[in-house]
Amino acid sequence: MTAEQPTPDESLAVELRMATFRLARRLRIQRALHDMSDGQFAALAALRWHGPLALGELAERERVTAPSMNRTVNCLEESGYVVRTPDEVDRRKVNIDATPAGRSLVEAAQRRRDAWLEEALAALSPADRDALLRAVPLMRQVADR
Repeated sequence: MTAEQPTPDESLAVELRMATFRLARRLRIQRALHDMSDGQFAALAALRWHGPLALGELAERERVTAPSMNRTVNCLEESGYVVRTPDEVDRRKVNIDATPAGRSLVEAAQRRRDAWLEEALAALSPADRDALLRAVPLMRQVADR
């Protein structure tokens, strides 16, 4: 008895998943912050790029529970990377925002990641770089589903 051959879509899904995870792992390594978890960095980056958010909004954006995000924010706050401030309209609501140190940390990590990726892309042929450029909108479309 032989196993069924995967369909072209199944093979593409497997190959794309594996390549995406490997690339994401390599980019995470470039962050070079051993005292911060990936979840903490992701939350801090979300605040850096999207501005102040309530805890529930940040948890939803990062697809974690509010209690989990509260622990993450507590660690970031203790490290001086985020601050909590009362909402100016609804005083019951608390907004979380990146501090200048938090924003600087995210920007430095992204510069390291971009530099590593630029170097890796420079080793490819112009045709391969063009193929990747054409794939970017498609990858965003898949990620946004």
